[in-house]
Parts: sequence; C-alpha cells; structure tokens
Amino acid sequence: MTTINDPLTLPCGATLKNRLCKAAMTEGLGDDFNRATDRHVTLYRRWAEGGAALLLTGNIMVDRRYLERPGNVAIDGEQSAEQLEKLRAYAAAATENGAHIWVQISHAGRQSPKIVATEPVGPSAIEVALPGGQFGRPSALSVKDIEDVIARFVHTASVVKETGFTGVQIHAAHGYLVSEFLNPLTNLRTDEWGGSLENRARLLLQIVDKVRQAVGPEYPVSVKLNSSDFQKGGFAFEDCLQVVRWLNDAGIDLLEISGGNYEQPKMMGLEGMEPAFEEGMSASTKAREAYFIAYAEKIAEVATMPLMVTGGFRSRAGMDEALESGAADVIGVGRPLCVDTDLPAKLLSGEVTAARAYEKELAMGPGILGPGSRIDLIKALNGFGSMAFFYQNIFRLADGLPAKEKMALLPAFIKHQAHEAKAAKNLKGR
Repeated sequence: MTTINDPLTLPCGATLKNRLCKAAMTEGLGDDFNRATDRHVTLYRRWAEGGAALLLTGNIMVDRRYLERPGNVAIDGEQSAEQLEKLRAYAAAATENGAHIWVQISHAGRQSPKIVATEPVGPSAIEVALPGGQFGRPSALSVKDIEDVIARFVHTASVVKETGFTGVQIHAAHGYLVSEFLNPLTNLRTDEWGGSLENRARLLLQIVDKVRQAVGPEYPVSVKLNSSDFQKGGFAFEDCLQVVRWLNDAGIDLLEISGGNYEQPKMMGLEGMEPAFEEGMSASTKAREAYFIAYAEKIAEVATMPLMVTGGFRSRAGMDEALESGAADVIGVGRPLCVDTDLPAKLLSGEVTAARAYEKELAMGPGILGPGSRIDLIKALNGFGSMAFFYQNIFRLADGLPAKEKMALLPAFIKHQAHEAKAAKNLKGR
C-alpha cells in the first residue's frame, strides 16, 4: 500500500523522501527591492525541519512591474552578487533536512493590484471583476511582450538553478498570467495566442519547453494547473484534460492540480461573487475532504506524469487513500503549516492522525470581530480575515517567533492591509 511515508522517484531521476509537500503560499517577505531576505532563511529552515519532502516557494515573480503583492521576491534582469548570495542562503536553509525546494515561478498578469501596478497586463484588456477598485484595467500584451514573458520565465529558472534551488514550478493556475491565457473569458485574442485551446495553451507549452531546454533533463520541472476556473464559459475541465495530454509530451516531472482564480477563489475555500460553475459535481463530491481530488481521479486516467493535489487535505487517512487510489502521488498541505511547522513529521510518525482545520475553526469561532462578537458580517470578509491569520503567522515564523493558534481576525485583517500598503509605498527602483 502506498502511504505518505514512501519515497517517490520523479521522471527526471530526482527522489522525494516522502509524499508530503509544503504547498506554495505567498510569504510577503521580500525587501524594498523585491529581493530575498534573512526572513526567508529563517522561515524555510523551520519548514525544512518539519519533515516534508518538498517545499514549494510562494510566487517568485519574473517581472517586478507586475507583482502579486508588494513583498514578493522577483528575479528580474541581472541579479547583484548580494541578491545571489541571499538566494543561495534561502535555498541552503530549505534543503538542510533533505528536502527539495522548488521555486514557483509566476507572473501576476491582470491580478497585479493597483498598489503595485496601476496598469497591469493580460492577454486582453479584461479587468478583474471584483468590487472595491483593487485592480486596474489591463493592457493587452503585444506579441513582442509575450516573447519577453517567455524569456523571463527561462531567466528566472536559470537563476534559481544556479543558486541551489532544486526545481521549479511554472504557475499556470489561479488566474495569474499563464492561466489568463488559458481562460477564454480573459483571452479574447484573435492571433496565434488566442481563440482555440491549442492557441491559448501556446504560452504555457512554450514556457515549459524553453525552461526544460535551459535547466536540462535531470532538473525537476513542474506545472501548477487549474482543473477548472469554475466560471461558466471559462477554462473548463475538458480543457484541462486536453492540456494535460499535451503536457504528457512536454517532459514535466510533477503536475499539481488546483482550481479557481480571484473572481472564483476555490483554491482558498471561498465562494466568489457568482455561484461556482462546478460541472456536474455531486453534493457528496463537494463534501470530500480534498475537493480537487475528484478532478485528479479523472486526470490520472490521462496523465503520464506524477500528480500532486493540494487543498483541503487534513487527515492522514485521506492522504493515504488518495495515494493508494492513484489519484495523487504527492499530497500538498499549506495553511496548517503556518501554525504547526512540524506537522509533516508528526503525520509521518503517527504522532497525530490529522492536521487541525484552522480555517474551519476560525469560520465557526469568534469571526471577524474577535471573541465575544455576535455581529454576522459578510462571509467574504470573514474569509479574508481568516487569510490574514495565516499571513500574520508566516511573519511570526519568519521572525523566529512561535505561531499563534488564535487571534481576533478583524485586527489581523486591518494589520495586514496596512502592512501591504506600507510595503507598496516603500518599493524602490521600479
């Protein structure tokens, strides 16, 4: 029986010591020039000591002009000797306990907020449909711009390999730029980069091909792909299956299955402004511990590369069941590791049988206003307050402090928003 304790040898020949991955989560720890810092070293050393075989970084951006948030690390152009040393220290800390550390390479596209990009870019000039004016109307990339994006992904992959990171993941999910090209709601182009699925997938497939050429056949290359955008008329599950078939021929080593975007944030367990378009999923499927596993089961029927599933896994029994069924080869765990960095080791040893579902405790507990509050604010605000809980704990871990298991969410949310505004104001050299 396959369990989380078993090693996994990837197609490129690299071996993961077990089947657990610290999933990618945005950290916001970059300095005013979007460089790596000592706080990354502290944070990733703690996660490496926790026992997971694979650590995925949060978004490391290929273009400083279009960040996912102000504190991203960006590898944009020639890197200074100081920055290269910071990256080497980051990678070295993350591999101290035999873990792999893979960089999630990303471009935020139209989901780059106004505080860092007043005019973001995308395949077409389609603005993020969310209230509050957080996102500007994007300008459509020219063909020359698209070629530049591909070159930037290749450059970033080359730099992280040089500085000791043991693999890369190309972020083609969650509504960031590569995902936007795949989505017919956001890609209205009529040239070779839009229209048919083959054209819409061209950016992803060219990035994968050229990154593979740059890093060589023995270096892990992964892709994060949406099972669906969960929007009617958007990137659908049938589209996903076809892209997986194309990726079979592209020589990737691990495919992570996720879903959603900012307008329909299924990846965060939140509901969008409109009901999610869930393509006939039954109520029993929706109630499963790890929602995306239902899609992964079907993807596994066509995929030739190992699969990773992230989102909702909390029990060891659920993880082992997914592995044994063949629906997943690697299990991604994210938010619980913001509070308990040693959780992977505890699951592997049997010390615990499940992670605490902090997000559910927060939703059922004091709510956005903190202990004693009986005011029922909108679910979305409570959800974003819950995310602030995890952001604040990442900062605590990076500063060498213990995580907090409880905090009032409204102060956490306000503190997070103030931090982001200040970090954006302090950005230099852009």
